[in-house]
Amino acid sequence: MHIQEVQARIIKNSRGENAIEVIVNKKYKASAPSGASTGKHEVSCFSDKGISFSVDFINKHPHFKNFSLEEFSDLRIFDSFVSILGGNAVVALQGACLQAIAEGNVASYLSSRLKFPIPLGNCIGGGAHSKSFGTDIQEFLLLSKMKSMEDRILLNRYVYDIIGKLTKAKKKTDEGAFVLQKTNEEVFLFLSSILDQMKDYGYSVHLGVDIAASQLYKDRKYYYRNSSQKKKILSRAEQIALVNEWIKKYGLTYVEDPLQEEDFSGFAMVEKKTLVCGDDLITTNIARLKIALKEKSVNSIIIKPNQIGSLVKTKEIVDFCKKKEIQTIISHRSGETMDSIIADLATAWHIPYIKTGIFGKEREVKLQRLVELENR
Repeated sequence: MHIQEVQARIIKNSRGENAIEVIVNKKYKASAPSGASTGKHEVSCFSDKGISFSVDFINKHPHFKNFSLEEFSDLRIFDSFVSILGGNAVVALQGACLQAIAEGNVASYLSSRLKFPIPLGNCIGGGAHSKSFGTDIQEFLLLSKMKSMEDRILLNRYVYDIIGKLTKAKKKTDEGAFVLQKTNEEVFLFLSSILDQMKDYGYSVHLGVDIAASQLYKDRKYYYRNSSQKKKILSRAEQIALVNEWIKKYGLTYVEDPLQEEDFSGFAMVEKKTLVCGDDLITTNIARLKIALKEKSVNSIIIKPNQIGSLVKTKEIVDFCKKKEIQTIISHRSGETMDSIIADLATAWHIPYIKTGIFGKEREVKLQRLVELENR
């Protein structure tokens, strides 16, 4: 196939912020999201000169005019542009070319055998994702372990709707999760009660959290404002003890970023009977993952292509994790777009978990894509 046109433009993400979309041959589109809670080791989203520079560069540079897809079939050719354009621009560029090469069927192009992930759905939240009073914990997550992809998605949504009916909550986070006037511990008890009832009916829904502890960390302490515990300012040792208490008391099967983003040895002291996941700690970076493995910090990591600014490097760390038996969770961002490529990547690369949210068109389009792939 011959590429006649590569066009970049500015669109709005789910938070109303500027995002970049790249269109190849007026048909195949890709865009990249942005996070509200970001790790300091992530690559820059766009050029230091701003998103408009990244867009103009793609639209005007002769390198992106009238070339064959065979020339760009090795997407590594784009990696050299990360320092010029930023990670979001390069991921969108790679994604659009990959869509064109695959003629819109990325999952089937990448693999002849698809494997479907367990969805992690953000149902209640706060932290950096909330514009109003909410929990200190950034995300309370549902993990449905039904047999089919469609049933997993439906069960997460069913529990989400129950939460809405019981609380009559109106406010939502950036990711469509309910913002409740409850403490962290009150939410744990509330969700545990619902999930216990689901278990009585034979439905397997587990509970996880993204603590996003870097958002709570200041001056070597962890600051809580919405907690039932008497002590609101915790030392490192007290934070570790609290997280381990939550894991045991509420049967958490997934704990993301329980400590601040530089504390590899602290992560190592979190109970590993559950999935202890590094997001801000790792930022989809193999060099940081190798440090974490040496320290025995994590047994799972978040995968966000725009954190590292390359779909190629994203695949490299996924493959590395498989060799080291580290679980991977490919993830959306709080400032999302209508791009659904992470659904294709999850199924083709056999990534065992996917964070997509539950509510909102930018979240649901990814879930719909998973069901579409399952039903083929």
